[in-house]
Amino acid sequence: MSTAKLLGVGVIGAHAWAEKAHLPGYRFCNRVRRVAICDTVRERAVALAERFGFERVYTDHAEMLADADIDMVDVCTPTDTHFALTGDVLRADKHALTEKPLALTAANAFSLADTADAAGLRTKVGFTFRYSPALRQIKSWIDDGTLGEIFHVHGFQQNAQFLDVNFPLRQYGLGEVGTELIPASIVGYGSHLVDLMRWLGGDFAAVSASMRNFVPERMVRGKQGLQRVPIDDGTVAAIEFASGAQGVLQTSFIAIGNYPGVELRVYGSKGAAIGRLIVENGVAETLHAATAGQVEFRPVALPSQAFAAGTSVNTAWPELYYRNLVRHWADEILDNGAGDGTFRDGAKSQEIVDAIVQSHRERRWVSLPPGEGA
Repeated sequence: MSTAKLLGVGVIGAHAWAEKAHLPGYRFCNRVRRVAICDTVRERAVALAERFGFERVYTDHAEMLADADIDMVDVCTPTDTHFALTGDVLRADKHALTEKPLALTAANAFSLADTADAAGLRTKVGFTFRYSPALRQIKSWIDDGTLGEIFHVHGFQQNAQFLDVNFPLRQYGLGEVGTELIPASIVGYGSHLVDLMRWLGGDFAAVSASMRNFVPERMVRGKQGLQRVPIDDGTVAAIEFASGAQGVLQTSFIAIGNYPGVELRVYGSKGAAIGRLIVENGVAETLHAATAGQVEFRPVALPSQAFAAGTSVNTAWPELYYRNLVRHWADEILDNGAGDGTFRDGAKSQEIVDAIVQSHRERRWVSLPPGEGA
């Protein structure tokens, strides 16, 4: 490492995802100083600060942002708060890591990226699955030419949480309900998948999509009885990449299988690879590869350096991936490394999700960036 400095970290939000993924990442990273946790409910912040070794607690994020010991702030709060809180972080001249989505519109997400770039601040979106050892190996094979020219990139994120009508739906309020389909699986899961497919296959040139509600009534958190909520339970999209490659994307709330249920398949002129990020029999992920001369897929063992210290394929997936994310993030800032999964990547992912929704509503191919070839 090029410096002995520690990255002073402040976290906004002491909720379940912070507890399960973000905070273990900081606790096990030897390049960060765990300075503070902020939450509007002091008891939550105190409990997690004590558990994960953070030095102090705030209930007002503005007070925390004035703390000179903090170099970087992690925004891990409900979706509709991300844009405003992240803007405050950047105005306080702190590096920023924000859970996806950055904002509720692509325009606002791009504005955050522009603000950070103008100030020379480092940014990262909580695209957890970029830090899968299996997918990072596939990315390396693409970059070094092992797979040759890429022809197809197929991505699937299939989960069954909301197949049971009695499992309470999150994030989609009844105030949004009308006759029009509400984007849901393509937003909640699709943003991850779009980012991964763009990361592996390059920029999207055009999309053609179909979205559908399969379960018309279900329980909604905070409401009594079954509610009519016409969310998108499943989305399928055909993709044309700028490189000329083709892609297929599918997200689902109601496809039986294990969470997180991410699978990426890449097919090139020299080889192919499948990264399957599905917890099966205690194993978080698997990697398989094939070549033109050996067309049957074979398992590939991942090197120990692909994993954060103390983790393996048997580590629970939120901690496995987030501990990897945190170590890469600290290295990027402290060693001035190349940015990975930045706010601009997050904004482009959101732009693509918007194009997929537009394609479904208008029943046509939609070009990217918006306005090109319409």
